[in-house]
Formats: sequence, structure tokens, C-alpha cells
Amino acid sequence: MKTFNTLADLAACVGQDVALSEWVEITQEQVNQFAQATGDHQWIHVNVERAKQGPFGAPIAHGFLSLSLLSQFFDKTIVVTEARMGVNYGLNKVRFMAPVPVGSRLRAHLHLKSATPLEGGGLQLQWNVSLEREGSDKPVCVAESLVRLYA
Repeated sequence: MKTFNTLADLAACVGQDVALSEWVEITQEQVNQFAQATGDHQWIHVNVERAKQGPFGAPIAHGFLSLSLLSQFFDKTIVVTEARMGVNYGLNKVRFMAPVPVGSRLRAHLHLKSATPLEGGGLQLQWNVSLEREGSDKPVCVAESLVRLYA
């Protein structure tokens, strides 16, 4: 966990790799729950036996499941003591670069691209996030994530 006392302390890190999250394992239960929540029951995600015969040799996580882990990665990696709340403001760019077989472990590389002051106090942060799969040479997902922190 990387702790910053103030928003200004975090803003001073613009242009830097700020944090690297812990590894998170992707389970079949998570994939099934995500399918249930979103209605995306494509066989490459939820039919284990059929997926073993498919193009990836195993069931894979939904791309949006991997993307949804960004909140967890931020929450468990960075804290700003003076921030009273933070919200996901959106995404500018997202690419799913490689599959995530069930049983894979992912972690996030967090690079702070910009920090723009908000009227009334706070910052809009633009993060370049790269999700890495353990043992893979290329990222599974890259995203430009916008987060607003309020003091």
C-alpha cells in the first residue's frame, strides 16, 4: 500500500509509475458470478469442458471482468489520507490484449499521467493502467482510467 498524505503529494507523481498491485487470482467462481451479473454466458467463459477444447485450451475470464478489477487494484494499492472520497469517472481507452485463463494471476501497474484540479477541491487523475498476467510477456489489458478524488 502506498500512502500519500495530501492530494498535492500524489499530484507530484505525475509522469511516474506510482504503484504495482499485489497479485489477484481469477477463479471459475468469479467468472461464473460475472456471467450471472452481466448475462454474458458465452461458452468460452462458463462451459469448462467445452472451453478446454476451444481456442484457449481452458475457460477464460471476460475482458470486462479483468477491467472491473481496476477498482480493487486502486483500493488496495493507493490511499490519500486527505481524500474524503473517490469516484470512478470513466475510461478514455481500453484494449484487451491477451486472454486471461481461469487460474491466472493478475496485477496492475499504475502510472499517473495527469492530475487536474477540480472546482471545489479535489483532483481528476488520469491513470495509465496495465494489467499483467503472471508468466506472460504482454499485458492482458491496458486502460486509461479517470478517477476523481475529493478533499
